[in-house]
Amino acid sequence: MVNLLKALSVGAPLPALCMVVVAAGALESHAQTSSQTAFPDVPANYWAQPYIQRLAERNIITGYPDGTFRPQESVDRDEFAAIIRKAFNQKPIRQIQSGAVYKDVPVGYWASRPIEEAYQQGFMTGYPGGYFRPKQPVSKVETITALTKGLNITGTSAQAPVTRRKTARKPIFVPIAITSLMQPILLPKAEAITPSPAVSTPSTTGNQAATLNGPASFIVTNTYADANKIPQYAVADVAAATQSNIIVNYPNPKILNPRQPASRAETAALIYQTLVAQGRAEPLANNLPATKYIVRTGNTN
Repeated sequence: MVNLLKALSVGAPLPALCMVVVAAGALESHAQTSSQTAFPDVPANYWAQPYIQRLAERNIITGYPDGTFRPQESVDRDEFAAIIRKAFNQKPIRQIQSGAVYKDVPVGYWASRPIEEAYQQGFMTGYPGGYFRPKQPVSKVETITALTKGLNITGTSAQAPVTRRKTARKPIFVPIAITSLMQPILLPKAEAITPSPAVSTPSTTGNQAATLNGPASFIVTNTYADANKIPQYAVADVAAATQSNIIVNYPNPKILNPRQPASRAETAALIYQTLVAQGRAEPLANNLPATKYIVRTGNTN
C-alpha cells in the first residue's frame, strides 16, 4: 500500500490520489468481512455459537453479505454439498460419466463442482431422471446419513471413526456478484445428501443390512424418543453417528426430529462434531452449555 502511494504520488493530481486511497481501503475492508467469525444474530449465549464460530474460523461456513448468519434458516442440497467440500478431503469412489450433468444443475452454476464432488465421493446422490434438486432443503437425517456414508463412519468401536479416503480439494471459483448478492459468502448451497430409498439412496447391503433389526435398531430406540420417525434406510447410519457422538439435538438430546429440514446452526454442530470424531478438531470444553446437547451413548454395542 505504501509503495503504491509512493509510485502514484509522483505527478499524480490530488483528487486521483485520494480515489486510489479510498479504493485500496475498500479492498482491505472487504477482506476483513470475508473472514468474519462473529455474527450479530449469533450471540455468545446462543446454543450453537461455539460450533458456528469454530467453523467460521476454519472458513468452512460464513455469513451473508449483510453480516448475519441466519442460524435458523434451512440448508439446501447445493449449500450442503459446498459445506462438505470445504470440510472434508475424500477420494472419489465413483465417477460421473462424461457429459452426464444433472438436468437442474446448469453449466456455470455456482455449486456445480461441489455437487459433482459430493456425488463422486459418496456423500450424496441424485434423483431419478437425472435431477439433483439443488434448492431442496436437506433433512437432518439426510445430513447424518451423508456424513456417515461419505466418511465410512461405522461407530462400532470406542475409537474415533476412520476416514479411509482423502484427497486434496480443488479450488472453486464463484462469480463474486452471484456470491455476494444471491448466496451466503462462503457457505454456498449444497446438494442433497442421501435421499430416501425411493429416491436414489444406495440400497442397504452386507453388514449394514444385518444391523437394521439388531444393534442399530436397539441403539436408536433406546436413545431417541422419536426413533419411530427415522426412515429404515437411515437406522444404521443414525446409530453409527450416535455412537461417534456426532449428533447434536437442541433443545432436547432425546428428540432427533429426523425428517425436519436441517438448520444452518444444526448443520454447523453436526459438521464440527464429525471433525471432532475424526480427530481433526478439538472437542468443546465440558463447561460450555453447547456440550449438553451432544447425544452420548457410551458407544453402546
